[in-house]
Amino acid sequence: MSVIRAADSRRSETPSGVMTTFASPTQGGASCALWRVDAKPGVAGPQHDIDTEQVWSWLAGGATVELGDERFAVGVGDTVVMPAHVLRRVVADEHAGFTAVVTAAGGARALMPDGTDVGTPPWIA
Repeated sequence: MSVIRAADSRRSETPSGVMTTFASPTQGGASCALWRVDAKPGVAGPQHDIDTEQVWSWLAGGATVELGDERFAVGVGDTVVMPAHVLRRVVADEHAGFTAVVTAAGGARALMPDGTDVGTPPWIA
């Protein structure tokens, strides 16, 4: 068993938002990663693919999730299971932004729409 203290959480900031990592392989051997996403109002994350399933659960605000050819409006209490190898983009509510908790296999890799492997994001490592 590992205890990861709040002081040991890792914060990563991108133009799309702030990811706070609570658990990951580099923080104590977890086989999965768990992080919070705080997105600013109206911000759209990049279109990308992840090589493993991700589960997102909304705690505050809302978003539009683009998953393959589908679009879903989501809000507080909603959970989206994103399959591996499906292009996705999350667009934050234009007024409220959002906060979500996300989990995926540790070491999951991000891929661009053209197939370029950009590696493991720091919040999943």
